[in-house]
Amino acid sequence: MSRFSSTRAALGGLALCLAATAEAHGIAGNRYFAGTLTFDDPAVADEAVLPQLGTSSDGATEGRLDWSVARVLVPGLAFEAEGGALQERWPGARATGFDSTSIGLKAEIYRDDLHETLISAGLLWGIGGSGSKRVGADAPDSLQPGIFFGRGFGDLPDSLAWLRPFGVAGSVSGAVPTRGAAANLDYSVEARTLVPVETAQVPVLHWGFALEYSTLYLTDRFKPGELPEDEPLGQLVPLVEFAFDTPRGQHTTGTINPGLSYVSDEIPVQIAAEFSLPVTGGGQHGVGGQVQLLVFLDDLLPSVFGKPVFGE
Repeated sequence: MSRFSSTRAALGGLALCLAATAEAHGIAGNRYFAGTLTFDDPAVADEAVLPQLGTSSDGATEGRLDWSVARVLVPGLAFEAEGGALQERWPGARATGFDSTSIGLKAEIYRDDLHETLISAGLLWGIGGSGSKRVGADAPDSLQPGIFFGRGFGDLPDSLAWLRPFGVAGSVSGAVPTRGAAANLDYSVEARTLVPVETAQVPVLHWGFALEYSTLYLTDRFKPGELPEDEPLGQLVPLVEFAFDTPRGQHTTGTINPGLSYVSDEIPVQIAAEFSLPVTGGGQHGVGGQVQLLVFLDDLLPSVFGKPVFGE
């Protein structure tokens, strides 16, 4: 950073001034880490996904309506809850029900605004019995630890200026069930209806990453080596997400998800849409897709969500 005229000491005060608002939207310096659709992003914030809609096919045609909400308890620590509903369609049969619900905590554990780095960690409790047997979502209690990160390249020198708009975000999380099996219903081709089955429950590793391109760096709002005076919102972020699931003792399944995300500087939302394409065998078949509306609750209702529940 010695080639930049601004020093860390000179920017320290500005970093402190920006900290409260930057945390609100998953921002590190000039980098806005878009709210991702296939895994959790590193933001610790008052926000809600209301809703996320998706469709895919893996033998059944599946439609999803997912939701999540996060509320900051103290600076850098948020309570989270997430769940959803499913509809599955087979020849001659259809089933609708709730997906499992999870609640827990997420904390920001590292931030470097000058180097556009943000890391958080979380622990969720999957509530046993909260999902519907009809859509195969009844499961035992589970522990779901995870780590979430983002790193932007806006601090690169002038010789690599073309790479500055790029950034990466990613997640590694697990789901460890407390029992080895659960009773659910599944579609029988012979009977053309749902029949009782015992569903094996094994630990699953969820992992993924996204390549993001911030159009902010193509404007005069970006000044190399300087932290922004205002939040770097009001921009389009093309991105490609790669998401994988690795159940213990089974093959990894995954998708590649190209799409676009737009975050507004006038209304407190991010709108995103992605295609979903299978990249491994044994999982999704054909092209799926998903759309998401992410609402910044602290901007939408500042009198309610504008500060942490406990203290400033």
